[in-house]
Amino acid sequence: MRAPLSPNLKGALYMTVSMGAFTLNDACVKLVAETVPLFQIVFLRGLVTTILLAVTVQMTMGLRLSIPRRDRPLVAWRTVAEVATMVAFLLALTNMPIANATAILSALPLFVTMGAALIFGDPVGWRRWTAIGVGFFGVMLIVQPGAEGFNGWSLLALLSVLMITGRDLLTRAFSPSVPSMTVAVLTAAAVCIFGGVASVFTPWTAMGAYEVALTLAASVFIIGGYVFGIMVMRIGEVGFVSPFRYTSLVFALILGFVIFNEFPNTLALCGVSIVITAGLYTLFRERARKASEASGLGKV
Repeated sequence: MRAPLSPNLKGALYMTVSMGAFTLNDACVKLVAETVPLFQIVFLRGLVTTILLAVTVQMTMGLRLSIPRRDRPLVAWRTVAEVATMVAFLLALTNMPIANATAILSALPLFVTMGAALIFGDPVGWRRWTAIGVGFFGVMLIVQPGAEGFNGWSLLALLSVLMITGRDLLTRAFSPSVPSMTVAVLTAAAVCIFGGVASVFTPWTAMGAYEVALTLAASVFIIGGYVFGIMVMRIGEVGFVSPFRYTSLVFALILGFVIFNEFPNTLALCGVSIVITAGLYTLFRERARKASEASGLGKV
């Protein structure tokens, strides 16, 4: 009999599945958006996602919609940030290569580290500040402002990273009594409502079996991303499993080439490599910082 997987290996597997599911969701939305208005897709995907997610939570752990009074403003602002992020990223995604959009999104750990230092006063040494600066340089190589063929939608993808950073920092401020899956259901419902309202201002398009199937697949994939993402946080060491977040870039490069015949140029690929290296180094230094604190040493 084969030995069971260790918690770290399970966590790495869950993170990889989560990233693959989110990237497949992006690919499905990008395909449907070629013939169907974006906010019509957002509404229909959000409707299916909310129903399936609520049913899943109810069957597995019981859906509790109550939020502690102290956390209600935080949950509300987090939901606003999530909706704004969704709009910015999907608009960028449908107008630029999926690999480039995903690569810009991969700078998130750098932004979160910087935000935690500036807002919460987390200790960040010069090495990690240097890694953050190098990572931003990598992002600029991907965005390529001012270059020939520059896609202005890249700036919208970059804006979505800033808004996700705000979302994650708000989430960090939640009290432990806030149920994670309840927040996920409320967020999905808010996205659905926003999509429904926004879709009123654009004519709806009749959807064939192909578009319906892709929309349903996107709903399933995004739920898979949420569920496995939550499972990651409950197993394994964060420092071990976090680097596997960058598998999303591998999925995006493959899907972009196979499905959309898209591939980043050499400069963008250099930027991707820099962002990944800086992000991994930041995660490594974070792990070293915690080890230093545990042993009574200074910040790193």
